[in-house]
Amino acid sequence: MVLAAFATSSDAGQPTPTGSYYSLPSWNQKLPASSRFSVLSDWGSAAVLDRETGLVWEKSPSPAPVHPTWFGALSDCSTLTVSDRMGWRLPTLQELASLVDPSVSAPGPTLPSGHPFQNVQPGGYWSATTHAELPEWVRVVSFYDGTVVNGVKSGSGYAWCVRGGQGLDAQ
Repeated sequence: MVLAAFATSSDAGQPTPTGSYYSLPSWNQKLPASSRFSVLSDWGSAAVLDRETGLVWEKSPSPAPVHPTWFGALSDCSTLTVSDRMGWRLPTLQELASLVDPSVSAPGPTLPSGHPFQNVQPGGYWSATTHAELPEWVRVVSFYDGTVVNGVKSGSGYAWCVRGGQGLDAQ
C-alpha cells in the first residue's frame, strides 16, 4: 500500500490509484474511532493507520514495561521490524497524546471507544519529548487517566512505536 496516494477533498470516497481510499490526514478534524483507525491487513494486521494524523502505530505494543530505561525504548523502537518494515521510532508527546480520549475515565486505557489496538496498558508510555529545562527527564503519557507527566529517563515504562510524522522530536 502506498500511503502517499491520498485522495483530495474533491475526490472524497473515490479510490486512489492504489485501489484504497484514505482521507487526507488533518490534525484539525476529529474522526470517530470507527473511521479514524484502519488495521493494515497488508502489514499482517500488526499495524494501524490513524487517518486523523497519518501516523502508523503498532497494533499491539508490548504489554510489559520491558524498557528499563528511556534509552532502551528509543533503541527498541529504532530496531523494530513489523511486517518487514523498519523505520519505527518513539512518538513525540503530541503524537502520543493524540491517541488519548479525555472522556474515558481511569483506570483506562484512555483510548477512543471502538479503537482496534490490543495490549495497551493503563500506564505511562515514553514519548521522544524531553523536558525543556531538565534534560534527565522525559515527557510520559499516562493511559491510566490521560495525563502528561514527567518521567526520569533511567526509570522504566511502556513503549508504543510509530512510523511517519516528523521523526526526531523538534522540541
